[in-house]
Amino acid sequence: MTRRTIHGRWNDSPDAVTLIDAHHHIWDLRANRYPWLADEPEHHFFMGDYAPLKRDYLPGDYKRDAAGHNVLATVHVEAEMDRATQLAETRWLAEMNRRHGMPTAIVGHAWFDTPNAEEIVAGHAACPLVRGIRSKPVTSLAPDRMTPGAPGTMQDPAWLRGFALLEKHGLSWDLRVPFWHLTEAAAVARAFPGTRIVLNHTGFPWDRSEDGLAAWRRQMETIAHCPNVHLKVSEFGLRDAPWDYESNRRVVHDALAIFGVERCMFATNFPVAGLRIGYDALVRALARMTAHLDPAARERFFWRNAAAFYRLDIT
Repeated sequence: MTRRTIHGRWNDSPDAVTLIDAHHHIWDLRANRYPWLADEPEHHFFMGDYAPLKRDYLPGDYKRDAAGHNVLATVHVEAEMDRATQLAETRWLAEMNRRHGMPTAIVGHAWFDTPNAEEIVAGHAACPLVRGIRSKPVTSLAPDRMTPGAPGTMQDPAWLRGFALLEKHGLSWDLRVPFWHLTEAAAVARAFPGTRIVLNHTGFPWDRSEDGLAAWRRQMETIAHCPNVHLKVSEFGLRDAPWDYESNRRVVHDALAIFGVERCMFATNFPVAGLRIGYDALVRALARMTAHLDPAARERFFWRNAAAFYRLDIT
């Protein structure tokens, strides 16, 4: 049986990769307000200057970027629309799905430590496309500047009370923190074993020195001990360096070894990753990096694991 793709057709090219994109974004700067893409620049953005992202990126743009591959489904992760209207982005994305057939699933945003956390989480859960929440805890810019226990951190009692709402509403958590916070995140994962968690962007291995990679591996190994934590093998872009195949191949192989392919899923993080590499080049690079896996393992990595984690009906 030929599977349906977001393009409505199947690409029979031998170079086409069949995949689920477990993490991407779309935005409409005229219809919605995204402060970081408009009037409130993010000075500490992890890839530096991101001016090229300050344009509309809609389903048609994504489909053009992905045209060379068989994208079975996509998971949209919140793109920091105005936090004063946390449910508005989910409603807009549901309309994009109705009009364009994508995204297939949604990861919405909710603050966990605010008085209206339950109202917002329940509002997201009421949308049939929503599978999880991404709520970024307060983190530090460097390992020596951490403030555990401060409001909004992963030790804040108010934050933890809000986090408990995920299991109540059957939602997963997309975890996005610098790697030096992964030991803290592992404590959360152990405290809430019934909540499915997926670590974004390969744990952000930003320091590619030998010492930096060793520190990243130690933290990754700590959180990988939690069986409810999965990994998105995605976003290898660095602030002051081009996209480098060999350096990123090492990261990918280490990540697969630490988590095991059964808990890893492919994702593009487009259009953000497009600051460093094109969509087709990214997919081909990851296909080459995982060529050593057997066909069943490659299927799990490129789409079956994401389908299972986000409960996607791929027929």
